[in-house]
Amino acid sequence: MANIDKGPAGLTRRPSRSAATTTFSLEVFDNEVVPSSLQSIVLILRVATEIENERPRVAYLCRFYAFEKAHRLDPSSTGRGVRQFKTALLQRLERDNASSLASRVKKSDARETESFYQQYYEHYVRALDRGEQADRAQLGKAYQTAGVLFEVLCAVNKSEKVEEVAPEIIAAAKDVQEKKEIYTPYNILPLDLAGASQCIMQFEEIKAAVSALRNTHGLNWPSAFEQHKQKSGDLDLLDWLRAMFGFQRDNVRNQQENLILLLSEEHIKLLPKPEPLNKLDDRAVDIIMSKLFKNYKTWCKFLGRKHSLRLPQGQQEVQQRKILYMGLYLLIWGEAANIRFMPECLCYVFHNMAYELHGLLAGNVSIVTGENIKPSYGGDDEAFLRKVVTPLYRVLEKEANKAGHGKAPHSSWCNYDDLNEYFWSPDCFSLGWPMRDDGDFFKSTRDLTQGKQGTRRKSESTGKSYFVETRTFWHIFRSFDRFWTFYILALQAMVIIAWKATSPLDVLRKDLIKPVSSIFITAAALHLLQSILELLLNFPGYHRWRFTDVLRTLLKIVVSLAWAVVLPFFYWHSLQVAPDQVKDVMNWLRQVKTIPPLYAMAVILYLLPNLLAALLFIFPMLRRWIENSDWHIVRFLLWWSQVSMTKPILFLSSAHMPLFYFIFYFGFSWLHEVYLVLGASFVLQTSVQLFHHGNSYLSAASP
Repeated sequence: MANIDKGPAGLTRRPSRSAATTTFSLEVFDNEVVPSSLQSIVLILRVATEIENERPRVAYLCRFYAFEKAHRLDPSSTGRGVRQFKTALLQRLERDNASSLASRVKKSDARETESFYQQYYEHYVRALDRGEQADRAQLGKAYQTAGVLFEVLCAVNKSEKVEEVAPEIIAAAKDVQEKKEIYTPYNILPLDLAGASQCIMQFEEIKAAVSALRNTHGLNWPSAFEQHKQKSGDLDLLDWLRAMFGFQRDNVRNQQENLILLLSEEHIKLLPKPEPLNKLDDRAVDIIMSKLFKNYKTWCKFLGRKHSLRLPQGQQEVQQRKILYMGLYLLIWGEAANIRFMPECLCYVFHNMAYELHGLLAGNVSIVTGENIKPSYGGDDEAFLRKVVTPLYRVLEKEANKAGHGKAPHSSWCNYDDLNEYFWSPDCFSLGWPMRDDGDFFKSTRDLTQGKQGTRRKSESTGKSYFVETRTFWHIFRSFDRFWTFYILALQAMVIIAWKATSPLDVLRKDLIKPVSSIFITAAALHLLQSILELLLNFPGYHRWRFTDVLRTLLKIVVSLAWAVVLPFFYWHSLQVAPDQVKDVMNWLRQVKTIPPLYAMAVILYLLPNLLAALLFIFPMLRRWIENSDWHIVRFLLWWSQVSMTKPILFLSSAHMPLFYFIFYFGFSWLHEVYLVLGASFVLQTSVQLFHHGNSYLSAASP
């Protein structure tokens, strides 16, 4: 059998996923094929492979310790590939037991491991650490190996009931533990004390960003962190946020690198160049801050709330406060997991935590408690993950379980967008901070607690805020009603013009105006159909409708029905009895021959809302002004102009109004396309088909 140090030479592909056919070669389990649920033993197996040639018995003990740890992690071997992996590892242990025992130098396994640990520490770790040009990667790897060996030593001593460990071994283990925290793995920037000599840390822009992040002047640290700060001196603003709000350590380390790289990149790109270059320029901070909080400020403006990005009066503290706000947002985002797909939910969380941050730094007094403001969820380790992220994630998890792997109807569960829409309304602030468990957003998870108490109640849900889909082909018309209406009306007009055997340029002929104007009757009928479909296709979400939404929908059906009756009536008849003002308008409209005056007036009234909508579309600035107006008539028109209860003025659409140039370009391109399509359709299809059908009809009618 090949030596294990040569690696998996015969392995050509990764093992199959099938539990029945998955097998592990006896030579490959030390590598990446370790099941994902047992990743914590990878380092132990790597150490065993490295030291096998020098001390086979210690390598055997490392693998045995890895097997015990794997069994503790998954006792029933339910994870994917765990049973096959443990079987292969056990076979390897049975094979190597006798040979490794024969090569043992000391009398017992405990003495063998202790001897090798002391030898490895003195002759490799200490020697490498004393080197002038010590390689950071080698040092980090050496301290990791020493840490694994000490774990194995403790496990062997426990199994052999060795009560005492030599004092020098204990001292070496403490030194290794301290150095392991220094030589921790990193992504791009080694921010610990040992990484200060690395090449990337010598760039002036990196120094500027690191120096700004480590400006913790004036911040009060908890006692536990104060001792660490005095000992190491490398804590920064994000470490302070971790101490106050309970973020995870690895999240803090990731966002430290992220924020430093963002700031340094903008700092070096500034023109004119900052002087001195190793001091972070306020312009770089402002650029990153504007990018990070663009959506948050838009969200606050949409909901009519003042944002929580409050700055101190002193100019020296402004940059520190801005970096704290940016660090807080990045730390929230770093632990949000799937909640990142709900950006306005993150805005809500940041809004409240930034308010608490300002209160902490300003020494504000809480109105409720009468004491200085403190973080609502405390600064315990992983407090933010357990108390903020987890409850929100439970809501996502519960709704995802309702989906039935995509087989359940859309009306019975909520996706990310549905849940995120809860935070598009000022009602979201009813959750409070800390968030109330009985809030509307957490309805879908309350039945879990009630189920544990033995009470069976119908599962509640947060509910879809604005959209509930009913699967039907009628959605093709409802979703694209403007397209269908335009196509049908254009076809009707082309048929009328072609039937008269005239050119489209003669559409204003007196004998054509009245027949062509009948398209408005068709438009009213199509609008009635669209209003009815709007009610029927959204009916599954009735429990989330407001009364005003239902009222608007029903009124629109009534109005559409009225227009569908009035327009045809006026088209064929003219009222003999009318008020004097109406008669004056009708006398003026009689100048348009062949069209009944009352019908013309009705068409103008029918088109007036569409003309106003087109005006607002062409001039977006006017639209923004109207949407921000408090006039009752304006608010009523905005309420009425909402297409349905599924399409209110949403936060998402309110932030994406196009510029006039794009509107003009978009409209002109569409008019050009419509002109070409309708012209080609009329010349090549409608007129030709009617001409042939007309000739056939005349031929059949002639004797």
